[in-house]
Amino acid sequence: MESVFFCFILFYCFAVHFPHTVSSHADWDEVVVVKENTSATLACAGARLRGDISINWKVKSMDADEWKLILSASEKKKFSGGASKASMRLTDDNFRNTGNFSLVVRPEVEDGGLYSCLIKKQERKVKERIFLLAVLTVGFFPNAPVPQYSTLRLFARVSPEISVSKITWTAPGGLPMKTEKWPSSGTVTKLPEVQNIDGGTYTCKVYPRGSSTSVLAADVHVTVNASSVASFTNISYNKEISAATQAEKSVLLKCPQVKGDSVLLYWCSPDTKKHSMKLVYKYDRWRDSTSKQSRKLQLAGPPFDPKSGNFSFILTPDWKDGGLYTCEVFLNEVVFSQRTRLSVLKEGVTTSSPHPSLSALLLLVPLAAAAVGVLLWRQKHISDGGIEQSLSVQSGEAGNIYENPEDIRQQAHPQGSVYMDLKPRGDNDIYKELERYEQCQG
Repeated sequence: MESVFFCFILFYCFAVHFPHTVSSHADWDEVVVVKENTSATLACAGARLRGDISINWKVKSMDADEWKLILSASEKKKFSGGASKASMRLTDDNFRNTGNFSLVVRPEVEDGGLYSCLIKKQERKVKERIFLLAVLTVGFFPNAPVPQYSTLRLFARVSPEISVSKITWTAPGGLPMKTEKWPSSGTVTKLPEVQNIDGGTYTCKVYPRGSSTSVLAADVHVTVNASSVASFTNISYNKEISAATQAEKSVLLKCPQVKGDSVLLYWCSPDTKKHSMKLVYKYDRWRDSTSKQSRKLQLAGPPFDPKSGNFSFILTPDWKDGGLYTCEVFLNEVVFSQRTRLSVLKEGVTTSSPHPSLSALLLLVPLAAAAVGVLLWRQKHISDGGIEQSLSVQSGEAGNIYENPEDIRQQAHPQGSVYMDLKPRGDNDIYKELERYEQCQG
């Protein structure tokens, strides 16, 4: 009964002395950051416990209104409260005589919060020290050994978050890494396309809030599996886009609108004899590294933001740069794909219609008719063969060129007259040029 009454008195006193909420670092004296399930000491010292002097340790989570007793001790007795855990104890068994009332803790994530060391004499506060205990959790995925070309994710989270001002990550060798703060995972960094050279020790540094200058460093050791390669079989395809532009006029090549880690842009020329895709641009936003094969391409700016993972491209093409463009956005082990079939008209050919398909169709029909008329005329007057028409026309669909009129590329006079290069050829080759763009269908 005396113990219960004693605890009630302690709870009442702490309810009076402490506010219900914590809003800033002024509510504590020191921040102590400790890695989960490792030991840390909350240092507290005072006079020897003689007469009516007593020591009390209490804890309160950041979202709680009441303090809970860990332990209390006086000259004659020691009492453990309901918040006491086997991992929390006084560092000095002879604390009554030495005045060392420091508390050693080995916390889990849920143990983060405020800790109070209160020394009292005749129920009056003589000394008090409040600690904000922050518990750090670090980890990475995929589990070691990490498959090659997978996306390595390292995360660090501190509970409660208010206890730290920032968290950083460094790669093996001390190279700073780009980080982002996520609500569910804490401070995250990534390495897409991990290779053997990326194995080693990664270091997380936690900077406590307030006047404390102590920094906690936690190491994460990563090994890469040299005999295992990540498989990117989860691919999401968007509907293909058809577009047309004039040479030397910028055009937007859209990518899937997901927040990705890296992006690849491939190009298949309409003159390609086989279904061969050429990598023309690569960007890794975590490493901030770029590799490109053409000055005509650049990452698109606002409303796109490549540094945050929102990708698209701006192309300023020559008339030979039409064809099939494929943008692949990588998010962890998932790939999102967007194809754009682009037609590029030579300078001097203008289109006023907002719909490329209509404009291209209007251009295609008279050209085809003119070609047939010229062929018939030439067949009557030339005895040594037919003609070859070298109109630059591309077809996006093998079945019916009129269904994809964006696929037209042609020569035209600045005033609108159509030029055709007529050369003696076989009688049946008039539509040879119209079939060139079927090569990128795959």
